[in-house]
Amino acid sequence: MAAAAPAPEAAASATVFYYTKTKGWTDHYLHYAPDGGTWTAVPGARMQAACTDWVKLTVDLGSAQGLKAAFNNGKGVWDNNGGQDYDLGAGSITVKDGVVAHSDPCAGSGTGPGNEATVYYSTQALGWTTANLHYRPAGGSWTAVPGTGMEAACTGWWKRTVGLGSATSMTAAFNNGNGIWDNNNGADYTLKSGTSTVKNNTVTANAPDPCAAEPPDTQAPTVPTGVRASATGTSVVVTWNAADDDTGVTRYQVTRTGGTEGSTVTDVTSTVLSDTGLEENTAYTYTVKALDAAGNTSAASAAATATTGKKPPTPATGAPLGTDPRKDPIYFVMTARFNDGDSSNNRGGSQHVRSGNAANNDPMFRGDFKGLVERLDYIKALGFSAVWITPVVLNRSDYDFHGYHGYDFYKVDARLESAGASYQDLINAAHAKGMKIYQDVVYNHSSRWGAKGLFTPTVYGVRDNQWSWLYDEKNPGFEYDGLTVETKSGKSYYNGDLWSTAEPSGNTCLNWGKPTGGKSPEGYTLYNCQWPSPTSGMFPKAYYHNCWIGNWEGEDSRSCWLHDDLADFDTESAPVQNYLIGAYNKYIDMGVDGFRVDTAVHIPRVTWNRRFLPAIQERVTQRFGAEAAKNFFVFGEVAAFVNDKWNRGSVNHSAQFYTWKERKEYSADDAKAALEQYDHENGLGTANQPTSANAFLDGNTYRTPDRSRFSGMHIIDMRMHMNFGDAHNAFHNGKDSDDSVNDATYNVVYVDSHDYGPNKSSERYTGGTDAWAENMSLMWTFRGIPTLYYGSEIEFQKGKKIDCGPTCPLATTGRAYFGDHLAGSVTASGFGSVASASGQVATTLDQPLVKHLQRLNQIRRAVPALQMGQYSTEGISGDMAFKRRYTEGGTDSFALVAVSGAATYTGIPNGTYRDAVTGDTRTVTDGRLSVAAPGKGNLRVYVLNGPGKIGTAGPYLK
Repeated sequence: MAAAAPAPEAAASATVFYYTKTKGWTDHYLHYAPDGGTWTAVPGARMQAACTDWVKLTVDLGSAQGLKAAFNNGKGVWDNNGGQDYDLGAGSITVKDGVVAHSDPCAGSGTGPGNEATVYYSTQALGWTTANLHYRPAGGSWTAVPGTGMEAACTGWWKRTVGLGSATSMTAAFNNGNGIWDNNNGADYTLKSGTSTVKNNTVTANAPDPCAAEPPDTQAPTVPTGVRASATGTSVVVTWNAADDDTGVTRYQVTRTGGTEGSTVTDVTSTVLSDTGLEENTAYTYTVKALDAAGNTSAASAAATATTGKKPPTPATGAPLGTDPRKDPIYFVMTARFNDGDSSNNRGGSQHVRSGNAANNDPMFRGDFKGLVERLDYIKALGFSAVWITPVVLNRSDYDFHGYHGYDFYKVDARLESAGASYQDLINAAHAKGMKIYQDVVYNHSSRWGAKGLFTPTVYGVRDNQWSWLYDEKNPGFEYDGLTVETKSGKSYYNGDLWSTAEPSGNTCLNWGKPTGGKSPEGYTLYNCQWPSPTSGMFPKAYYHNCWIGNWEGEDSRSCWLHDDLADFDTESAPVQNYLIGAYNKYIDMGVDGFRVDTAVHIPRVTWNRRFLPAIQERVTQRFGAEAAKNFFVFGEVAAFVNDKWNRGSVNHSAQFYTWKERKEYSADDAKAALEQYDHENGLGTANQPTSANAFLDGNTYRTPDRSRFSGMHIIDMRMHMNFGDAHNAFHNGKDSDDSVNDATYNVVYVDSHDYGPNKSSERYTGGTDAWAENMSLMWTFRGIPTLYYGSEIEFQKGKKIDCGPTCPLATTGRAYFGDHLAGSVTASGFGSVASASGQVATTLDQPLVKHLQRLNQIRRAVPALQMGQYSTEGISGDMAFKRRYTEGGTDSFALVAVSGAATYTGIPNGTYRDAVTGDTRTVTDGRLSVAAPGKGNLRVYVLNGPGKIGTAGPYLK
């Protein structure tokens, strides 16, 4: 007879395992395999809090009597018993610092029902007027939404104490009771028993009471160091290193002694002072003190002395026009490509033949200030009252006509100036015609040759027989100025003094002179250090960043090199800040009306807000007064080449982000502050950024703008630019972003530029004349400041590649020379009108888009609502239809605008409306006005109590 089968063994009871937190992990996982079974998927099962310093997990072993196990933090860090894994049995088992035992470490630990958690929550950065705590004790259930109300504790802080029972921690989120949540960006908060604070997504356990009276600040800042003074003529530039303070330095006091005036004290917020108008041949001594917000003052610094020289001849200085920049449409010119007034300063550079420019008799530096002065009347006849020009500082590279390879930031490029047509002459000539000059400025980078006066490399690399045609031998007696031919070779303008046949003394570049193993396009041997590199040791960390960009929406995009021709300044370095502030003070003093800021996104906002923007305001105020400073127009290129509101979700890399002040204090050290700001704002995310109604009407009422949180920098409207494939897309995308801009009525709006066309196209806009007319009609009537890239008024170079460097002739690109279309003579009788014109320029002025542009400018200048007004689409049917109003003092301008299509306006003020395009008059008695579709590119602008028809009918406005 067969033996009876044995009875099955009882399943092993659930086993609890404990693992100590001595490793400092924030999360714990148990990866295991029951005896004879399979392993869990990595990282395993999450363990739960048990008692102080212990976590636990209960595992059903089934029929197994034990298991293999390893522990990890869920982020790739493991404790696998030195590679052996742990052998664990059934029952209560502890694993502590590699030692396995059978016990319950939480038995008798006292985690009874009396555990409590006190939470302080800060709403200072959120603007909430109430706060709720929604929570779940560990192992328990969530409270009902929205949770339990918190009590006001002190300004900006809310408080709540809750019972946790036997739990020692809880999971929590906060909300304002109206559907706005702070759930730690989806991760929720983990709060322990005891007192915790939660501020700006940061939890502080065992925190002191944030509402306790803070002790008074009695700590003075450190003494400023590195004070330096240098004299030029009867001016002295004083610079120093930033001081440190526990709460932050707010200003500096500079004391000057010397001369007949005696002692003077000047307050500044930056770390540079330009002291002008001093006595000749006189020694002046400067000391600096640092002050914090409480008025604590450091001791005086060590003294620095400078002796002035002879007073230079008084230059013909200018002063900014100082009017509201929204009144002034902008015409953007690349000075070197616009109009040639003086052929003697033309230069082709080392790439003249290779690029194909020589074959076209078209040197890269061709246009100049003289040519621009001679054609200011052309720009005025188009109707523009502001001219944005490319950078004017002395450039240095093989192909530098565009101006973005700055070398000597204190000197104007000689290839742009002529006798009687200096940069100052251009500014003065423009102002005499009622036109502003906006100077393109670069704070982010220098040329690859460094920055004269800050740091310039002695030598880059090997000059051998292959490269001698391009890089001439060193000439100690030659100083580069962009214009003068180096006499030793008789052919070079700028390269001969930076190359060598032997390694220079003091060289810091790694592997200098050794072949890289690569070849140039010509087949020449390439050497280490032959081209600039941030990682080669060529550029000192004190002045330049030493990395390449890896992530264009990451932190490194603000602290690494964009390109080998663009050596990236360490803009968080005080010497760099002083160099740039001092340089651009010079141009402010000349009377420019504003700065267009190149590559603004590649400098942290906190650096702009703490250093550069205050320095601009301070200098303009000092020289020209507070009103001029208010209207000194700074607009930044924050390049966000996407079609969404926030640049791939990265607030730090979105244009509107730069229009706001900081919302909290950061470390006094600028490099640390930049990282802190990036992490803080990135953590807050897009939903927690400030908003503004400054661009919007309140119904039909103009609201007083609140610019108290304005940073000082306006922006180029990148979202409209990217969507100008057609006007409809641009209009609706622009509207969608306006609530996140401090004041979108200042946005600079254009279709294409010297870099890109819509949707990051590399060609100049080629949508057709009708589409251009429609785009212009929208830009000239919608909020923002309309801007046109030179030549677009005749569709110049449409569809041509905007830039291909020296690999193709400039004549075939969107940066072609425009002067041929301006030959002859022209005199403007006003903005948008011609007194006389002859030659080719008369033909240019007779083109259909020119006529359209002139009338748009006439209409815009006559209707304040179209210049500075807020807007609304409330109560309006129609695609590109809106109402605008501007009210200030005795001015009250209200306009209804319809671009291309039909529109109906309801709820508008009653009264008499006159169309600025046709002169049609409507009397509104029921708050309603309807407009038939005027046709593509055409407009209707009904102005309440308006002047009627402005200008004469043209090809589109009729």
